[in-house]
Amino acid sequence: MIITKEVHDIATATGVMRTYVYRPDESGQYSTIIFYSEIFQQTAPIARSAAILAGHGFVVMVPEVFHELNPIGTVLEYDDAGKDKGNADKFAKPLEHHDSDTEAMVEFARSQAYCTSQVGVMGVCIGGHLAYRAALNADISGAFCLYPTDIHSNTLPCEQGNDSLTRTGDIAGELVMIFGKQDPHVSSEGRKLIYQKLEQEQINFSWQEVNAQHAFMRDEGERYDAALALQMYLQAVAFFQRVLS
Repeated sequence: MIITKEVHDIATATGVMRTYVYRPDESGQYSTIIFYSEIFQQTAPIARSAAILAGHGFVVMVPEVFHELNPIGTVLEYDDAGKDKGNADKFAKPLEHHDSDTEAMVEFARSQAYCTSQVGVMGVCIGGHLAYRAALNADISGAFCLYPTDIHSNTLPCEQGNDSLTRTGDIAGELVMIFGKQDPHVSSEGRKLIYQKLEQEQINFSWQEVNAQHAFMRDEGERYDAALALQMYLQAVAFFQRVLS
C-alpha cells in the first residue's frame, strides 16, 4: 500500500508536540497506531518502522516524546552524547506528562476524517514503556510493547503510587509483551516481576522472550536481528488488525 507522510504540531497540556503521521495514500478511514520511539526520538530506523506499519493499512503517529525538553525537530544521534542526552530527558519528564501527550494524540486522531475511532499503541525501549503506560488510557484498545524499560524498576519520575507497574490493574486493553533474553536493561528478575503483576491483575496479555539483545528491532547497529524484526512486524500487524477492527 502506498503511503504519505505529514507533519503536525499538536497542542498538549505541556506544549506543542511535533508528530509525524504516516498513512495510506488511498482515501478511506484507517485505525490509528501511536508509535513511541526510543530516547533518540524519530531517527531513520523509527521512521522506517512507522512506514512499514502504515503500509499495512494503519495511520501511524510518531510523537517527539521529549518535546518539552528539546527544540522542535530534535533527533539525537546513536552515540554516547545522544545516549546521555536521551537518558537525561527520560529521567526529567514525569509520566503524567506522557499521559497528557497520549490524550492529545487520541483526540487528534479521532478528529481526522481518515481515522476510525480505534487507537492502539506500540513502542520500543522507553517507547515500549510508554505504550504500556498509554494502555492505562481506556481509549487504547491494544498495546504492543517491545523490550520496555523502567517498568520493573520504577525509575521514571511520577507522583507517588502513579508508576506504571503499580497502575497495571487499570489496563483495559490487550497487551503483547516482547523481551530479549540477552537484554541487560531488563533482567530475568525484572521480567518475572512484570509477568507476575500482569497475572495478578488478570490483564489480557501475551508474553514472549526471544534470544535477542536490547534494540534488536533497530536496523542500524550490531544488535539488529532482521529475522526477529520481521517476525515482530508480522505479529504486530496481525495483532492490530484484530484488536482495532
